[in-house]
Amino acid sequence: MKTFEQIAELERRYLLGTYNRYPIVLTRGKGVFLYDLDDRRYLDFVSGLGVNALGHAHPRIVKTIREQAGRLIHVSNLYYHEYQGALAEKLCTLASGSSGDGSSGEKFRAFFQNSGTEAIEGSIKLARLAGHRAGGESKSRLVALEGSYHGRTFGALSLTGQEKHRKGFEPMLEEVTFVAQNDIEGLRAAVNDSTCAIVLEPIFGEGGIYECSVEFLRECRAVADRHKAALIFDEIQCGLGRTGTMFAFQSFGVTPDIVAIAKPIAAGLPLGAFIAKEEFANAISPGQHGTTFGGGPLACRVALEFLAIVEDEKLLDNVNKVGAYLQQELKTIVEKSAVAKEVRGRGFIQGINLEIPARPIVDEALAEGVLFNSTHDTVVRFLPPFLLEEKHVDKGIRVLKKLLKKKRKAAA
Repeated sequence: MKTFEQIAELERRYLLGTYNRYPIVLTRGKGVFLYDLDDRRYLDFVSGLGVNALGHAHPRIVKTIREQAGRLIHVSNLYYHEYQGALAEKLCTLASGSSGDGSSGEKFRAFFQNSGTEAIEGSIKLARLAGHRAGGESKSRLVALEGSYHGRTFGALSLTGQEKHRKGFEPMLEEVTFVAQNDIEGLRAAVNDSTCAIVLEPIFGEGGIYECSVEFLRECRAVADRHKAALIFDEIQCGLGRTGTMFAFQSFGVTPDIVAIAKPIAAGLPLGAFIAKEEFANAISPGQHGTTFGGGPLACRVALEFLAIVEDEKLLDNVNKVGAYLQQELKTIVEKSAVAKEVRGRGFIQGINLEIPARPIVDEALAEGVLFNSTHDTVVRFLPPFLLEEKHVDKGIRVLKKLLKKKRKAAA
């Protein structure tokens, strides 16, 4: 087996220098733990940036991958296979349900792609098509939120309200207007009859774990209806159970026209999707959108197994229970630590905002056997597997308290 230095040097020589990696090589995982070259164990609060919602090496996922890989891995979308329609039915049925009275009464259709950023691209293409049908070619403008993050391709990047991600890649799509999160008056001023879509994350992920208020989301819904625009929710990071409901919009009680999902859906295999109400889905016709790899039999079968496991193991109940415990423990840190300011988020998408840079905390946690993540410079972000237990939270909190105390003493 290669050493850490050999692995790192090979990447330095042959990969584009786009990642500022942590000094660790991970070799295997089991449940909520990962292991390095020396078989040292790490408690995982990152879960592949929200991808590994079932933790690592879940036996049902391993079994499904092995079985399907021996049957059929890929087939062109020129042909049918038995899992894509079944997965679409499951997702559309789940999207039609609500956290309140049981059904939103809406009918949805799905399209499968390879990633979250592709799901955003497909969503805005569909919104443009529907907009042109409703109001002609001039109905093409997009409204997005300052501080948001939607991906790295040009359409997704054009909607991303963070200059650090856009700098150096201009010009972006020209027809995007940004408004501040939760600014209702700014929203009303930005949306008009030339708007084809309002695009937002109900909870900012890379933007620092900031929630949109229910009042703001309701106004987005009302303004979109008034101007016959699509309301698009980017739930790539916050969706599919991470808020304690299957879709994040069900936590807020506001149903979008199109919702983009990805990260955990295929338990680590590349898969993304957007799900659209039929009135928007009907705007597209054969040949106007497509994908080579999206929605293949292996990824779709694994995604069906992922959804079945979430239901069978009652993991949404666990996200709500342990997520509430995590939030209370983080709030206790804020109450007692001079370098912690605020806790944000819900369920298993939470962040603690610090008075100091978060990256050094993450770096030092490695030595303590815990994987944290930093975002938005001063936020320690928690995106743990849905299997996390309170005893695991206790371990993470002990380490975080220790490191914050150390930083406070060093600054004194």
